[in-house]
Parts: sequence; C-alpha cells; structure tokens
Amino acid sequence: MRNEIEEKIYSGERLSDEESLWCIVDADLWDLGRWAHQIRNRLHPEHRVTYQVDRNINYTNVCNAGCKFCAFARAPRQKGGWTLTIQEILKKVQQTVDRGGTGILMQGGHNPYLPLEYYTDLVSAIKENFPEIHIHAFSPSEIVAFSEFFEMTIEEVIKLFIDHGLDSIPGGGAEILTEPTRARIARGKADGEQWLNVMRIAHNLGLRTTATMVIGFGESNEERFGHLKLLRDLQDETGGFTAFIPWTFQPGNTVLEGKIKPAGAYEYLRAQAYSRIILDNVEHHQTSWLTQSLKIASMALYFGADDFSSIMMEENVVSAAGSHYCTDEDEMMQVIRTAGFEPMKRLTLYQNIYHV
Repeated sequence: MRNEIEEKIYSGERLSDEESLWCIVDADLWDLGRWAHQIRNRLHPEHRVTYQVDRNINYTNVCNAGCKFCAFARAPRQKGGWTLTIQEILKKVQQTVDRGGTGILMQGGHNPYLPLEYYTDLVSAIKENFPEIHIHAFSPSEIVAFSEFFEMTIEEVIKLFIDHGLDSIPGGGAEILTEPTRARIARGKADGEQWLNVMRIAHNLGLRTTATMVIGFGESNEERFGHLKLLRDLQDETGGFTAFIPWTFQPGNTVLEGKIKPAGAYEYLRAQAYSRIILDNVEHHQTSWLTQSLKIASMALYFGADDFSSIMMEENVVSAAGSHYCTDEDEMMQVIRTAGFEPMKRLTLYQNIYHV
C-alpha cells in the first residue's frame, strides 16, 4: 500500500478511506513527514512560514459544560470563578495594539449568568475603539450555548454578532468530534454534529473559521480519521476553513491526569503530517508550539505545517493544565529562520502577508 499511497500523493490525488487510515496507523513517521512536506510545498512553494501577532483573551472562566479535560473552567458558583469587564478587556486590546498586534482570539466558558448584551456590547466596544483589530471570537460550542441561553437559533446568534463586528470564528471546542470519546470527555457541551453545523452556518453567512483537532484523550485511530474526514467533507461543501491546527491534550490539573497516557512529540508530529495528507483541502496548517515547544514546532514545519500560529501574548487555558511555553516575535522569527524558512507576518485570514 505504501507505494500506491506515495504515487497518489505525488500526483495530487486524494487517498481512499482505507489508505488514509493506514497512514494514521501503520505509516512510517519519516514517510509521513516526506509526503506531508511534499503537499505543503506544492501549496506553498515560496519556502516561507507565516505567523501573527495577537492575543488570546478569555472573558470568563465560569462554565457549566463540565468537560473532563479542562483545568481552566470553574463551575457556576464555584470558588475561583471570574468574568472580565468590558473595560478590562479593552485595556488588554490596547496593550495588544501597542505591541503591534493585529487581532484577538476571544473565547470563554459557557457562563449562564451573563446577559446577551454583555457579548454584543463587548464586540461593539472593541470594534468601535479598535477598528483595525480583527475579532476572532466565540467557538462553536460557545455559540451553541448562547443559542440555548438566549433562546435563539444558531443563525440568529451568528448574524447578531456579525452586525456588532465579529470578523471570524475560531475552531476551538472541537477536541475529537467523533464518538464515543466526545461523549466521554465533553458530555455537557456541543456534540460533533452541532459543532459542524455552527461552522456550516457561519461559512454560509460569509464568515471564515479555523478548524482544530486535539489528540491524546485515549481516542481510537478510527476516531481521529473520522474527525478529519468530517472536517474535510465540510470543507468540500463550503470552503470556509482558513487553517487547521492539531495539538495534544495537556492533562495536568484535570480529572484525567494520571488516567490516560499523554500524547508526546512523536504522536504530535505524526498527527501534523497525516492531517496535512488527509485534510488536503485546507490551505494552511499551523504548528502547536504552545503544547509541544518551539523546537518540536520547528520540526513540524517539515511535517506539513506552513504557519507558526501566533505570538499569543496571553494564554490561560492550556497553561492552566501545566503547559507554559512562551515566546516573543524576535524569538519566533529566529526559530523559523533556523529551521530554514523565511518568516512572514500575516493577518488573521492570511491576507496582507508581508516581510519582517
């Protein structure tokens, strides 16, 4: 099967389901890397790697979803819960602009106590005060929660946020879209079908989004393939995903700590590569230096990735689980150059790519 797969990849053909699963389960790591790099170079022959200067802003850690993998959230009425005021968030956006940032990624827990006006006023205030900032906010699971809290349809929620200034939707909350793992780790949040439906509606309304996959929950290889195929099918339908980001579950400080074996660098690099091979219709694939370190992320540039994600001036969710990798723009550019690529700064939707 190996030779047939290699021939298909080099000729630009899509693999069959059987061949795709073989790549996940049986393919040699170095074959995967070579094949993924071939696809990456076919789509991006300029030998450059993009990145963005932005900030992750978590507006609340209060959440009623009860996901087993989360070390960040606090249940309603649990000690340690907090919600930022709009003025506190505007201050964070100002700090982002002052450091040359061009966008914010804004996500939070499913907080049943916040009124709809909190969200609409927040987006409006950011757009009014910082019209140049791209607002990449509210994952599909949050939007499903909003629709339930405020008794609105998904389309009504997304249209409302567009009217107030939302620019795109992040792919968070996907984790593993397939069963039985999703029900085991995230029974209280949007299921896989709901997640995909939010993205479908957003794409049809003209919003671009990202897509993600998290490995290391004890999911099967078949589930990983099923997740990627669901994303690929939706991308075939809508073309709305700008980028795909795989990363590894960080079990520290979660109820799953000590109960499952974490996915390490080997599994991450395999996932980076086979995702590029299988998810062949998403143009950009990002590294996950936040969970795997800058060193491993630089290796991922030879396993299918063409984008180094972002500086991420602030990050609270993954760090709560014990991953504390950080960087600045100068270091990120140096890492990209040392790996043999030219660093190129970008905006959220990969427009206006320019030299640094």
